[in-house]
Amino acid sequence: MEKTGTVQAVDRALQLLETLAIHPDGVRLSDIARQVGLAPSTAHRLLTTLEQRGFAQFDPAKTHWHVGRKAFVVGVAYTRWQSFIAAATPYLRRLRDMSRETANLGVLEDGEVITVAQVESREIIRAIAPPGGRAPVMNSGMGKAIVATWPDAAIEELLARHPLRPMTRHSLHSPEAVWQEIALIRARGYAFDNEEFTIGMRCVAAVVWSPAGDPVGALSVSALAARLGEADMAALGEKVRDQARALTGVLGGTVSAGNA
Repeated sequence: MEKTGTVQAVDRALQLLETLAIHPDGVRLSDIARQVGLAPSTAHRLLTTLEQRGFAQFDPAKTHWHVGRKAFVVGVAYTRWQSFIAAATPYLRRLRDMSRETANLGVLEDGEVITVAQVESREIIRAIAPPGGRAPVMNSGMGKAIVATWPDAAIEELLARHPLRPMTRHSLHSPEAVWQEIALIRARGYAFDNEEFTIGMRCVAAVVWSPAGDPVGALSVSALAARLGEADMAALGEKVRDQARALTGVLGGTVSAGNA
């Protein structure tokens, strides 16, 4: 392990894969080793490992290395995400224009919400958690919106695996507070982050549904608390909920009967 926390062999293998990707006609071992800055013997061991996993392939006739089919499989998965993001972008822009604040698209992964797309506010001072940013599920409006659609048993399991991580004095601090919040979200169809992740920042979020009737992600609007007062959050919540439902329709999704 290097001091940065990265694994050197993985980093080098990914550099090789990236270099293969820019050579559609293939590349010789000596050339790719030089480009990546590795000894040919080291590059060969890593390429052989990638080949065994299907991420690289060797053409013995031309003695060239190419990207393997498994890299294509991974790329297709990325393309599916890109399609989801592309479909959501007009709704993010609409929310940004309606609110004049930053609009976000997030998904849930292992007890955290990841922001996967964003349309920034045009205000000089604005709320931004850039794509790739993470937040504990119960400190996030998007996270709470998604989790509120789950059965109670699944929520209990989530809380057992991922205990609450209060980030501010406004964060949910107990299971009792979580269940009270879940009941409110289910009743109104949208969720709040009321300075629960960062003091001075608020967020309103609503869930987006898949064709199978599962929560696939959430839309949100995030803003400075100074511009988004508590009295304004409900009105904004209805707009976010409406746009999330409109995006659900475009995706061919179905809103669960219990959350209509």
